[in-house]
Amino acid sequence: MTGTPEVNPVIDPEIPAAVMPDKGSKLAVIGAGAVGSACVYASMIKGVAREYALFDINESKVKAEALDIAQGSQFAPVSTVEGSSDMAVIKDADVVVITAGAKQKPGQSRLDLAGATINIMKDVIPKAVEQAPNAIFLLVSNPVDVVTYAGLKISGMTPDHFFGSGTVLDSSRLRYLIAQHCGVSAQTVHAYIAGEHGDSEIPLWSSAIIGAVPLLQWGETVDGRKLDESLREAIHHEVVNSAYSIIEGKGATNYAIGLSVAQIVTTILRDERRVLPVSTLLDDWMGISDVCMSVPTLVGRSGVGRRLVPVVTPDEYRGLRASADSIRHVASKFGM
Repeated sequence: MTGTPEVNPVIDPEIPAAVMPDKGSKLAVIGAGAVGSACVYASMIKGVAREYALFDINESKVKAEALDIAQGSQFAPVSTVEGSSDMAVIKDADVVVITAGAKQKPGQSRLDLAGATINIMKDVIPKAVEQAPNAIFLLVSNPVDVVTYAGLKISGMTPDHFFGSGTVLDSSRLRYLIAQHCGVSAQTVHAYIAGEHGDSEIPLWSSAIIGAVPLLQWGETVDGRKLDESLREAIHHEVVNSAYSIIEGKGATNYAIGLSVAQIVTTILRDERRVLPVSTLLDDWMGISDVCMSVPTLVGRSGVGRRLVPVVTPDEYRGLRASADSIRHVASKFGM
């Protein structure tokens, strides 16, 4: 016998010829603007999902954004990125992030955006739910609390599967500024902004800590100042006005919100059960009901769980009630 003998492998019919690994989780983002693209980019770098789908009505824009991100995939955990103007691109997503909405202009309040953005949601959300009925929906569009409340009603979904990004970014801004003043890393600061993602938001100073030390007992800052009421108010003012300053300077906020959304999605897909101040529908939370606003909330693979009750002062409690009233007032203008 000459030549190389032909090899006939024995095939066991009980064993598939090729076993493909599970494709992993899918993250869909609706809106390919500065925020939506940053959400996909930040998520891809962190390796949040295996598939990323980006939808926008502007076909050339969405395809270009997806291609730009995808071409850097060599430098991140393995994933695929697809962009399309066809809503079918988000089909069977595990998490759907909605960033589409009216663009905030310099000096414009988030609450002024409500009407135009809600009209967009009336068109987008039913189509998205049809494509991904089992997904967890994360609303990012501003004003996030009012739009989350409207979107929840439009979607017909349960509150644990439809919620807003809330004050996760505001809390990050607060922790960053506290860290700068106290000379510590932001990761060691535990402090929350609650209420509206906007002008009436409330910093929960009484429950804030650095390491194991209550913030109000920290002592001197790096420049020798006390963390007294005047300094805390200055920090709060900077948190509230951060977005306005960034929008005035560059037209939009995108990097920090992209990172914060990537953190929320990571918490969901990996079932990390972190406590995050997301905007959810409240039902007798400290006497507050029938409004979407941010409170410390347990988040995991099933969406939102317990809304936790922090220690608050009477002034903080009054501020939370006023913030809820402010959101309801705007929502009522749109028949909600």
